[in-house]
Amino acid sequence: MAHVAHPGIQSEAYISVDVETSGPNPGDYDLLSIGACRVDDRDQGFYVELQPVKGNAIPGSLAISGLSMQVLAQTGVAPARAMVQFEAWLHDVVPGSQRPVFVALNAPFDWMFVNDYFHRYLQRNPFGHSALDIKAFYMGFAGVPWAQTSMRVFGARYLGGRKLTHNALQDARDQAEVFAHILEEVRARRG
Repeated sequence: MAHVAHPGIQSEAYISVDVETSGPNPGDYDLLSIGACRVDDRDQGFYVELQPVKGNAIPGSLAISGLSMQVLAQTGVAPARAMVQFEAWLHDVVPGSQRPVFVALNAPFDWMFVNDYFHRYLQRNPFGHSALDIKAFYMGFAGVPWAQTSMRVFGARYLGGRKLTHNALQDARDQAEVFAHILEEVRARRG
């Protein structure tokens, strides 16, 4: 989905990212899993489950993801190593001529955890300081109210009724599929 850039300007590689967490904010809760894929190549994906650091959890958050703090404490990847792996995957799938653009459905939530962990453990974020929110993008493009930008609406319109699984990689792939369809509509409207 990367567009042809003007000379001297990098083209963009849209990277769909989804996370599962133990609660609503990175200051108090843990990032438990990260899933990512290129919007234009959903088969290539990245997935990692992380060891909890803080150990705090809201039971509802764990119920949604099906992840266990106890299991992740034993089998999860240390956060610093997980973020090195994520950055290395980005370098592998995004050529130097492109800029990775973080894309998510409800990007403010996913972004705050990923940005926090990248800066906490690597002192840098390969995505830079911005994220593209699919909900806001669609609201602006389609001229619809916020209530019509939910995954329930997108799933019915773009995924044949498929719902999110709350596996971070599968959700990233589903979000990428939604965003790819929206971009096709944008391009068709521009003619």
